[in-house]
Amino acid sequence: MKKTLLTLFISALIFSSCNETSTEKGADPNQEFDIVILNGRVMDPETNFDAVRNVGIKDGIISLITEDEIKGKETIDAKDHVVAPGFIDGHQHTIEPYIYRIMLRDGRTTLLDLEVGGFGPEIDKFYEQREGNAPVNYGVAVAHELARGAVLDEFKDWKRYYTLDAAGVRSGKEGWSKTRPNLEQANEILKIMDEGLRKGGLGIGSTVGYMREGVSSREIFELQKLAGAYGRQIGMHFRLTPGSDVQETLGIQEMLANASALGTPAIALHFNNPGYNLVYELLLRMQEKGENVWGEIYPYAAGSTALNAVFLEPEVWVKTLGNKYEETLQDVETGEFYTQESREEMLKKEPTRLVLVYKSKEEWIVNWMKMKGVAIGSDGMPFIPDDGLTWETPYEDFPNTHPRQAGSFAKVLRLARENNIPLMQAVSMTSYNYANPLGKMGLKAMQVRGRLQEGMVADITIFNPETVTDNSTYAKGTLPSTGIPHVIVNGIIVMRDSEPIKRFDAGQPIRFEVEEKGHFEPLSVENWEKAFYASPADFSGAGLK
Repeated sequence: MKKTLLTLFISALIFSSCNETSTEKGADPNQEFDIVILNGRVMDPETNFDAVRNVGIKDGIISLITEDEIKGKETIDAKDHVVAPGFIDGHQHTIEPYIYRIMLRDGRTTLLDLEVGGFGPEIDKFYEQREGNAPVNYGVAVAHELARGAVLDEFKDWKRYYTLDAAGVRSGKEGWSKTRPNLEQANEILKIMDEGLRKGGLGIGSTVGYMREGVSSREIFELQKLAGAYGRQIGMHFRLTPGSDVQETLGIQEMLANASALGTPAIALHFNNPGYNLVYELLLRMQEKGENVWGEIYPYAAGSTALNAVFLEPEVWVKTLGNKYEETLQDVETGEFYTQESREEMLKKEPTRLVLVYKSKEEWIVNWMKMKGVAIGSDGMPFIPDDGLTWETPYEDFPNTHPRQAGSFAKVLRLARENNIPLMQAVSMTSYNYANPLGKMGLKAMQVRGRLQEGMVADITIFNPETVTDNSTYAKGTLPSTGIPHVIVNGIIVMRDSEPIKRFDAGQPIRFEVEEKGHFEPLSVENWEKAFYASPADFSGAGLK
C-alpha cells in the first residue's frame, strides 16, 4: 500500500511539472506591467515555441508570457502579428542618428559593425558618442584596416571612430592596403588591436579583401590568435572576395583553418558569393565538431563598395574574373554603368564613390534563406558625405544607396512567405543566429537577446507575416519597409504604428567589460624559434637513450 501511494505521488509530481504553465513560472499576472503585448503569435527560435500568448514587460525585461489576461501602463494589440526577438544586424556600417528611422522600419533593434569596426585606442570614444544618442543598441569590433592606416600611413584624422573614418584612410595613401609591414610595424598594428580588445571591442574586423597585397597569411593568423586570447571572434571580408567559386572558398578556408587550429570563434561575413554551398557545408561540419564558427548573408545578388576597391581594378575584375564593367559596375547615385574609361575618370575625382557590384545570381537568394544557422547582416553602407543628415531628414531626401540598407530583414520575411520557407527559420536568421554564437563567446548582452523568453531583455519586433515587405530597390534604396508596426528596445517602445519615436535613451552599448591589462605579447623571431624549432646536439642519435 505504501509503495502504491508513493508511486501515485511521484506520478502526480511528474504530471504537474509537465503541465506547468508560463504563468506559474513567471511573474504575478495580476500586477501592472510597463508594457503588455496582447494576442500576438509569440515565436522563440531557441526553444521553437510558437503560440498565441500575452507578453508582460517590466523594467526592460520580458517578465511574463501567458494565456492569462494581463494589464499594463501601455498596451499593444498584436492580433494577427508575430511577436519576435528584436532583429540583430551584425554587419552595419552606419550607426548614426540619420539612419535609425530606416533601421526601425526594418525591425532592427541592434546594430553592430563587425566587419570594419572601430579604431582600437578610440573604441571608448565610439561608445561615448552614442551613449544616450540612439534608439537601438550599438557596438563595434576592432578595425584591422584602421590600425594599418594609423601605422603604415600615419593616419590620425579620427572623427567617427569606426567605418566612416575608413573613407579618409582609403582616400589618402595606399600603405594600409598594399604595404607589407616589417616586424616592428606588425607589432605596432597588433598593439593597437589589443588596446581595442582591452577596451571591450567585440572581436576583430578585417577587410583583408581590400588589402590582399599588403596582408600576409601570418598577419591574419596573428590577428586570430590575438582575438582568441580574449575568447573573441574575427569577422572577415575574405582575401579573395569577390572571386570565383575556387577563390572565394580558399579565402574563407584561410580563416576557418586558423579558427580550427587556434580554437577561436569566427564569422564568415557575407559569404553569399560563388562557392557559397561548399562554405556552408564547411561551417556546418565545423559546428558539428563544436567549433564556434558561423556565417551571414544579405539577400541581394549585388554588393556595394567604393569605386577604388582593389578587386575592381581591370587586372582582377576584367582579366581574372571575366567581368565587364558595362554589365556589373553601376553608380549608386546616377544608376549608370561604368566603362573602364569612365571608372578611371571618376577615380580621379571621387575615389571612394559608392557603386553597386553585380556578382551573384538572383536564383541563389532563396537557397540562402534555407540555410540553418546562418544569420542576416545587411552590410549597410554609410552615406558619404552625410553632412546635414539628421533623425528628421525625410526618407526621400537621402542620397541613394544599396537597398540592403533599408530592406534586408523585411526581404527575408517576404521571401520566406513567398517560397514556403518555415517562418521560424526566417525569425532565427533575423535574430537568434547572431545572438547565439556571440553569446557563446561570453558576450553577456547577446546571451539575453535574440530570444523571446521570460527573463530575456525586451528587445522585440512585431510584424505582420502576411504583409511584411521590403520596398527599397536599386533605383531607390532608402524606401522604408512596411508591415512592421511596432518595435521595443530595452523595454521602451521606439516605434508604434510604423512611426519611429525619438527615444534616444533606449539604445544600450553592446561590448565586453574593459580589462585592466591587455593580452598582447610582442612577436619576435627568437621566441618563435624557441617555441617551434627542435635542435638536438647530435642528430645521429649517439648518446641518446
